[in-house]
Amino acid sequence: MLGKTSLRVATGALLLALAPIGAMAKTYQHSLGTVDIDGVPQRVVVLGYGSLDYIDALGVTPVGMPKTLLPKSLEKFQIDSFVNTGSVKEVNFETLFMLKPDLIIAEGRMADIYKDLSDIAPTYMFRIDTTDYWKTTQEHWRTLGDIFDKEEQAEQLIEDVQEQIDHLHAKVEEQPRRALTVSNSGNSLAMFGTNSRFSFVYEEAGFATSTSENVKSVPRTHGNLISFEYIADAQPEVLLILDREQAIGQSSGKAKQLFDNDLVKSTPAAKNNRVLFMDPAAWYLTAGGYQSTQTMIKELNQVIAD
Repeated sequence: MLGKTSLRVATGALLLALAPIGAMAKTYQHSLGTVDIDGVPQRVVVLGYGSLDYIDALGVTPVGMPKTLLPKSLEKFQIDSFVNTGSVKEVNFETLFMLKPDLIIAEGRMADIYKDLSDIAPTYMFRIDTTDYWKTTQEHWRTLGDIFDKEEQAEQLIEDVQEQIDHLHAKVEEQPRRALTVSNSGNSLAMFGTNSRFSFVYEEAGFATSTSENVKSVPRTHGNLISFEYIADAQPEVLLILDREQAIGQSSGKAKQLFDNDLVKSTPAAKNNRVLFMDPAAWYLTAGGYQSTQTMIKELNQVIAD
């Protein structure tokens, strides 16, 4: 016969065994710490477009998201049934509080207000290290797959994109080319190499870098400042151009006018029709998304097509 103490222990063990698995909180790591999530979230607010792109592919429907500069690939979220939480840089806290989320997915532009977000609901930071794009993207995809009990779907999405990356890399290996990736902000130009926000071009796709031997660049935090003379001297075989002003909604088409000059036309890239104006939403606003990553791959395939 069980004593009182033994009976209490046995009863507790039985209740624990009978408790729903979803009721057990799980802890997930991210770039700013950890987050405890109890069960599968039902009221999800997404505060960035890369994570919105991905959870949409995963089959998760959020209740709210920012709608300022919403990429065309995500325009279905413009309808009123999805609540507008502000912009990717500034959240409407009153709206966020009223939504009563059980999970907030934030991105790098919200890092400074992470604690404030965490006071409202468990907050997971979807922050892509663009110097190691595909590795960190896969980590986030798997974590969110686990959070939403969609591990198999997450693995399928990863396998799908990995196959596309491998195919692209093989094509680049067959036809090695030097690529120069640049961005314009107004009339200022910046170049980006292997350890930059455009590392995908060099690390995953496998392009070689194209640099100038005679014209100097000026190092800075977000890309090295260069001139059109630098581009002409570097003689890139592939020229990739991001119109940052278009990405942030300040202008449209200015980069095409800016790069329409004799110095650019003197490059092998221009002579062989290998100048690409990159999709600004895919490369700048939706880093780590499923659709956006495929767009990046598709564009790089196009620029090396014979």
